[in-house]
Amino acid sequence: MAEFTNMWKNYINFSDRTSVRGYWMAFLIYFIISIVVGAVAGITGLTFITGLYSLATLLPLLGIQIRRLRDAGYPWYYWFVVFIPLAGIFIFIFFLTRPSIADNGVPQV
Repeated sequence: MAEFTNMWKNYINFSDRTSVRGYWMAFLIYFIISIVVGAVAGITGLTFITGLYSLATLLPLLGIQIRRLRDAGYPWYYWFVVFIPLAGIFIFIFFLTRPSIADNGVPQV
């Protein structure tokens, strides 16, 4: 849960780094909350709740993804690879799963 709260605390911080574990734990909690919000919205008929949740988490998710790219040694603009049809999301996931790169350019295991 600490990774998820750090995602919210650093939502406008695009210059630091985020570890592989930190990103995927925050994403897992985000995904579980998304499912719960979607289920509640479906049951109650208040479908705008999912849109509000998506809008509220847009900037924190973008921030943590860019920090993760920086930690893996990629520049921030590699985020735009998601717009490549069909293959873009898989390439982006590959970037996010790469090991962290130390300041001296050596991958950390």
